[in-house]
Order: sequence, then structure tokens, then C-alpha cells
Amino acid sequence: MLTWLVTACSGPGLLNAMAPTRGIAVAEAVPYADGPRHKMDIYRPARGGGPVVVFLYGGGWRTGSRSMYRFVGAALAEQGFVVAIPDYRVFPEAPFPGFVEDAAAAFAWVAAHAADYGGDPRRMFLMGHSAGAHIAAMLTLDKTFLGQVGLDPDRAIAGMVGLAGPYDFLPLNDPDLDPIFAPAGDLTLTQPIAFARSGAPPMLLLTGDADTVVYPRNSEHLAARIVALGGQASVRRYGSVGHATIVGAFSGVLAWKAPVLADSVAFLQAEAAR
Repeated sequence: MLTWLVTACSGPGLLNAMAPTRGIAVAEAVPYADGPRHKMDIYRPARGGGPVVVFLYGGGWRTGSRSMYRFVGAALAEQGFVVAIPDYRVFPEAPFPGFVEDAAAAFAWVAAHAADYGGDPRRMFLMGHSAGAHIAAMLTLDKTFLGQVGLDPDRAIAGMVGLAGPYDFLPLNDPDLDPIFAPAGDLTLTQPIAFARSGAPPMLLLTGDADTVVYPRNSEHLAARIVALGGQASVRRYGSVGHATIVGAFSGVLAWKAPVLADSVAFLQAEAAR
């Protein structure tokens, strides 16, 4: 019975239906650039505001929708954060680096307008799941993308939280990935680990032992490289947690599977207080 309940409640629709609503305000379909994939939903405490989180969802760089992650935005807003969840173009419309450039544009828009929603632009965070964690890590570590929109990640980003992110996945053993990343030419330029450096914003990398989509070694390799260079990165592994469950655990329905929300909030609050 318990197994059936977890399975039934793990879909985004049901998790969204169970998301908190009291004390939370939502601005939907806010444009950050022209085009149908350039809109975001913004969640915030109805009274007051605080640090800002830009959450980038996953979907293999091919799919995804901001509407699927209401439960993430609401959970963080309930904890006092202003949360922006943008859509971004995906393959085939936007192979690498198009989706990273879209995320940079979204982040820059939020930084410029955070105060309009009660957010503090001096305390801006990136968070992502799966492909979204890859994009968040690229924005955090490779100064090129935010530099193109007039921002320095070391000044603009207070910290990054990655959930089940692919940060070190060469060689490409999946033919579906070849056309997504081929435009880079040199594939090392698609890997967050290639841009690891000592002065980058602090990173919390969360991963599940049962994840067979993006193996935990991605998080461990990136954190080890950053720490070896003198930077700040830590890994938290959760037993028996798979690729989808790690983000699903933001919902109260699945929170018992792993303290993903609590660990993320603790990191965000600690870095926001610095």
C-alpha cells in the first residue's frame, strides 16, 4: 500500500496539487525576453521577501515546463525565498549553448527586477535539477555566459544548489546527446568541471545513491576538483533516492524520502547571512 501511494503521488501534477498556497503569491508567465519559451513564474511570500532563488528544471535539455515545478517554487517561498522558475529553449530549437544563454538572460532579468517582487538582488542563488543543474553550474563556473549579460557570477551569485546534476559526463556515450552538444566543437567546453576554480560561488551538490540516470560521481568529481583548487563545494548523498525523487522530495508528500528541502534551505540561509 505504501509503495503504491508513493508512486501515485510522485507525478508533478499531484505534487503541485499538494503544494502550499497560504501566504504565497504567484506571478505567472512573466516575460524576461521575447518568445514563448522566455517566460517565468515567480513565487514569493505574500508578506515581505528575502533572498532570491532562480530554479532551472531538468528534462534532458529537450523537454520541460515551469508549470511542472509549482511544488518547488511554493516550498521555497514558504521558507521565505523569492523564487523564479523560467522556461528556456531546448533542443532542437536551441542546442548548446542556447539553453545556457537563455538561463543567463533569465538570471539577469531577475537580478534587475528582484526588488519589484520583494527579493534582495544582493542575495541571488541558482538552483537546478538534472539538466537544469548542469546549466546552473555552467553559469556559476564559466564566466562567459553571465558576462555576456553584464554580470560577474562571483559577484552576482551568492551560491548554487545542484540536484542530480551532470557536471562531468564525457565521453558522450548516449547518441541522443551528440547533436545537443556538437555545436561546441570542443566538448570539454560543455562540462562544468572544466571550469572549476577557487573563486567561484559556494556550491552544494545533492545526489542520490539510487540515481542511474546521472550517477553520483558527477557531483563527487566536481566537488573534489573545486575543493582541490581551494574553492567551496560539498556533496550530500541520499541513500535509496533516485533521479526524480531527489527533486520530488521538495514536496511534503515525499519529504520523508530525503531532507532535500531542509538541506537546501540550510545552505541558502547560511550563505545569505554571510
